[in-house]
Amino acid sequence: MAHSVELLFDEATDAAIRVQWAALAEAGLPSQARHRSPTNRPHVTLTVAEHLDPAVDEALGALAARLPLPCRVGAPLVFGRTSAVVARLIVPSAGLLSVHAAVDEVCAPATPSGPFPHARPGQWTPHVTLARRLVAADLAAALEVVAADDVVGAFAGLRRWDGDARVATVIA
Repeated sequence: MAHSVELLFDEATDAAIRVQWAALAEAGLPSQARHRSPTNRPHVTLTVAEHLDPAVDEALGALAARLPLPCRVGAPLVFGRTSAVVARLIVPSAGLLSVHAAVDEVCAPATPSGPFPHARPGQWTPHVTLARRLVAADLAAALEVVAADDVVGAFAGLRRWDGDARVATVIA
């Protein structure tokens, strides 16, 4: 199972994303709101790998001093081919790209097989997932539901996800 490091939103931004999750669910569409795990919350994945040594937590704690970090939740995005993921773009500010590069630098040596390529600087698309496993027939409806103005907010926390143990460790 994958391991990751994720940015968490401030309360207001988190709530705005959860409104979109709820709207998708109310429309009868796939939604992250349907995942009842206590660790399920809006986030932006900074890095992901097959395994990540928990020893990175100390160095990540130092990076967390950069928070809060302003963010802008932008336009809807679609990832995938046969089964789509609908997300909202996180507009890549200089501050966000700097934090991403620093997390990559700290975490890359702590992953036996390295971070997944799509999470590396220059290949990463910052986003917050709204729904997974959408079929093509539901895509237009989902995009209509999530079409909304940009949300100006902030990243307020950092966590490490251990997908093997299914444990989220809040760093800050």
